[in-house]
Amino acid sequence: MKRKIVMVILVAAAFLLQSTVFGRLAFANIRPNLMIIVTASLGFMRGERGGMAVGFMSGLLIDLFWGGLLGFYTLIYTVIGYLNGTFHRMFFDDDIKFPLILIGISDLMYSFVGYMCLFMLRGKFIFTYFLGHVMLPELVYTILVTLVLYQIILHVNRRLEAEEQRSASRFV
Repeated sequence: MKRKIVMVILVAAAFLLQSTVFGRLAFANIRPNLMIIVTASLGFMRGERGGMAVGFMSGLLIDLFWGGLLGFYTLIYTVIGYLNGTFHRMFFDDDIKFPLILIGISDLMYSFVGYMCLFMLRGKFIFTYFLGHVMLPELVYTILVTLVLYQIILHVNRRLEAEEQRSASRFV
């Protein structure tokens, strides 16, 4: 139960930071995607179900506050959380390269699906412009923020796992 509460707090904090603080820290109107960072990180730390739950919460918040179509971002983030959760068996606390790669791929996938569904279907075939002015700058900014935010999420996950192991050892 405590883990679920902490997950909700992490998603809400990332949403608030993304919509307030990082709105002011935008470079060329580009902000890091904190929701991708949280969804992907918790996905491969907790597995498919955890990733889907966090992705669903993240996407639903974005749909409710910023999205035009209810369910569009919920579906994208849920899939991203699930796909990152499939790498749970490859997760090691010490390695930051693998999480950076997964978060980078998740951000590119999110941007590409957004381009395909929101721009290309409207007849705006300017992929090279979108790639150079939106996708890649957001990717770089997201990766830079990941270096800090991932350490915080990892610390919270370690503390929760240590507490779960202590409480499980009391019952055994």
